[in-house]
Amino acid sequence: MTSTRIAGGSGIRARRIVAAALAAIAAITGVVALSGFHTQLREIDPTGPDAASEVASAEVIGIRTFTPPAGLEVEADLEYGTREDGTLLTLDVCLPAADALEQQRPAVVSIHGGSWARGDKANADWRNVCLWLASEGFVAASVNYRLVPDARFPAAIDDVALAVEWLRDPEQVERFGIDPTRIGAFGGSAGGNLAALLGMTGEGPLDQGSRVAAVAELSGPVGLSAAELAADAASPWLKGIVGEYLGCDPGASLEACPQSADASPASLVDASDPPVFIGHAEHEVVPLGQSERFVAALGAAGVPAQLVVVPGDAHSIGILDDALRPRVAAFLHAHLG
Repeated sequence: MTSTRIAGGSGIRARRIVAAALAAIAAITGVVALSGFHTQLREIDPTGPDAASEVASAEVIGIRTFTPPAGLEVEADLEYGTREDGTLLTLDVCLPAADALEQQRPAVVSIHGGSWARGDKANADWRNVCLWLASEGFVAASVNYRLVPDARFPAAIDDVALAVEWLRDPEQVERFGIDPTRIGAFGGSAGGNLAALLGMTGEGPLDQGSRVAAVAELSGPVGLSAAELAADAASPWLKGIVGEYLGCDPGASLEACPQSADASPASLVDASDPPVFIGHAEHEVVPLGQSERFVAALGAAGVPAQLVVVPGDAHSIGILDDALRPRVAAFLHAHLG
């Protein structure tokens, strides 16, 4: 099965793809049968931390087990753009220790979660993500973007795409020693949706414009259409935040809420897209079916993808613990060189 991406525009062809993809996925029973492009891992770790039931708590358990090493540097509150309404867009750059520097280093854009409505690049937990990526030798750019209710789709994805373009600009390439052909994206929860959408948007070479060469996302709601949310028996909480983000009823038809297709990475997959790592907890607030359908669509398009399902109900960077971090890092190293 192949998919064709619609860049911008009306999304009509994208909605046809969603319908076809859902019909195909409905024929898949149980866990997705895996191609050579896709490995799924289910691991039971009874020694792992208990997950909190509330999203705000569950988001942060895992990354708090990381202690940044000495020597990392942070350049905070760098302006990467200004919107027409005067909104100033900023990011923080976390740099590897000086003794680990290469002449040209891969970069990773880090995209915080928070239901597209809250969160910040520099809160303690997402700063820890930025420092963790830097400790792995990446130039990490932790990005702020416009939030609901002041801005709705596609404002956030437009912002993170601009951040990639900013990093790829020759001035930043020289300033931070970035290899512009090796830029990836990492995100969790709403940030996972945006990281995945960044990877699935556009066609052609992965080293130009706002394209990225690899995506790692945790707990991303990646299928926002009425059919996908219904297939997951999505909670009123999830439907509510999706509706606020899209500015329409996510339980309505595609015709009534057309932006739900354009905001759904799983509906935009094609063979030109970068490799994707997906982490998801078995019983968390974002249904596991979201990630299972996404990895099925990626595999059908021949895009390398890996889904790691962890036990419990932790969410987003709450699952980014001592066991998962090396897997995410290994994926990013493998595909960003």
